[in-house]
Amino acid sequence: MRILFVHPNYHSGGAEIAGNWPPAWVAYLAGSLKAAGFDDIHFIDAMTNHLDDEALKARIAELQPDVIGTTAITPSIYVAERVLQLAQEVAPNALRVLGGIHATFMFKQVLSEAPWIDVIVRGEGEEIITELMLAVEDGRWPADRHRIHGLAFLDGEDIVATPAASTVKNLDGLDPDWTLLEWEKYIYVPLGVKVAIPNMARGCPFTCSFCSQWKFWRDYRVRDPRKVVDEIERLVTDHGVGFFILADEEPTINRKKFVQFCEELIARGLNEKVKWGINTRVTDIYRDRELLKFYRKAGLVHVSLGTEAAAQLKLDQFNKETKVEENKEAIRLLREADIFVEAQFIVGLDNETPETLEETFQMAWDWQPDLANWAMYTPWPFTPLFQELKDKVEVFDFSKYNFVTPIMTPAAMTRGELLDGVMRNYRRFYMRKALFHYPWRGTGFRRRYLLGCLKAFLKAGVGRTFYDLGKAGYWGPQTKDKVHFDFDESRTIAEAQMEDWEAAADRAARAAERREAVRAQMKDRAAERSGSFRMPNGAEVRVCGGGTEQMSDA
Repeated sequence: MRILFVHPNYHSGGAEIAGNWPPAWVAYLAGSLKAAGFDDIHFIDAMTNHLDDEALKARIAELQPDVIGTTAITPSIYVAERVLQLAQEVAPNALRVLGGIHATFMFKQVLSEAPWIDVIVRGEGEEIITELMLAVEDGRWPADRHRIHGLAFLDGEDIVATPAASTVKNLDGLDPDWTLLEWEKYIYVPLGVKVAIPNMARGCPFTCSFCSQWKFWRDYRVRDPRKVVDEIERLVTDHGVGFFILADEEPTINRKKFVQFCEELIARGLNEKVKWGINTRVTDIYRDRELLKFYRKAGLVHVSLGTEAAAQLKLDQFNKETKVEENKEAIRLLREADIFVEAQFIVGLDNETPETLEETFQMAWDWQPDLANWAMYTPWPFTPLFQELKDKVEVFDFSKYNFVTPIMTPAAMTRGELLDGVMRNYRRFYMRKALFHYPWRGTGFRRRYLLGCLKAFLKAGVGRTFYDLGKAGYWGPQTKDKVHFDFDESRTIAEAQMEDWEAAADRAARAAERREAVRAQMKDRAAERSGSFRMPNGAEVRVCGGGTEQMSDA
């Protein structure tokens, strides 16, 4: 049975300015399928190779797969749907499968707008896709589709979702197949070396209101550090990888295993062969301040910090559980350890103003990270913050939900003014860095890396790909009133998806009411007991801690 995976051709001028990123999902799914006996697996990276519809159709027609699968984050969903529509045209007998975070939570929307999709894999794909392929191979598809957990599909006119599948408990059993990728095309621009994105842990115990990762991965699990280093060693030895970024939301949560990971890299001498970066939380850096130089010895050279906002009010709104002063301290600690630090700011909510944008710039310059990034708030339609703000969301063209396009319209600014304010922050920050910092501070690797980052920004700026500036028609402050984002206003929320949202909101509201009623009842009963019962000696009954009141809900 021939299986074909396609990575959709979507570009937005965001993270890709630093290079072409290898689609790790393909390696992990293919590894699980090969372990189950499927060995006729092919991959087309339409994104890296910039394949248009006709070129992709020709490749699919040539391969004639029995199954064709693709994935999508929210901004690439329409391109992914189009991949499977093309497959329907040139390989009509192939089973068409879609996975990824957007389809997992928005399957009713997706199946409403793209009924040619045969089945959606919801959640982590390794075990679900393997069970699905076994059913197809054994001739049990579609008869057994209601029995396989973690799927969604159309049954006549009804949208059916089977019960959620369990998360992958044995992460150490994963053995990704990285051989399917065209490694010469995945280059990290700042260093000019091949780049990989391996995975050490899945999930996140924090519930930032703008993020969906904790909802997708659900429970937090960590692989054996030795297994992860085995994988990295193969990437370095077999594919010539010179830089990797751990895909984890926060690989430092489990400090013990992260330290073991670093120790294993050093023990094998990999710290001299490959450099690497991570995303993590400010609080972990502060916690591990005595270990930062050890992390640098292990090859960690780049840390992207979720500082998110310069104002505590926004940090609280994002449910970040961090303080502004902790951000500054974490950046200082990383720079002292000779680790490049990138500060991430989220801008563009409905309460954004020219003054708050200026505040993030002044804060970034005061903190002095090596790099700074201002990402437009993107209201993922399956996050808590979206539910809070959805009445203010006017754009449902998900192709623009890419961190570089202003989806929200601040009350005090137009979208063009917001984009211009963000570009002004970038211009000032990197112009000052280019003139007074990067060429003159540090020698050897530090200087080379920073100049490489500057090269990546300049390359994207000259090519007008940075922040999709070319597509939007932005050429500087003089064009802020003429910027066109070309939203597809015909895109709306499907009736089935809207009903699902409303039902979920009703359930959440009823659950909150029940919790409040129970709390009030418990307080009333406690007060009654406290007021009516005394010890034999006449002393008043006191609750735990010696007080006369019950503990607060907090």
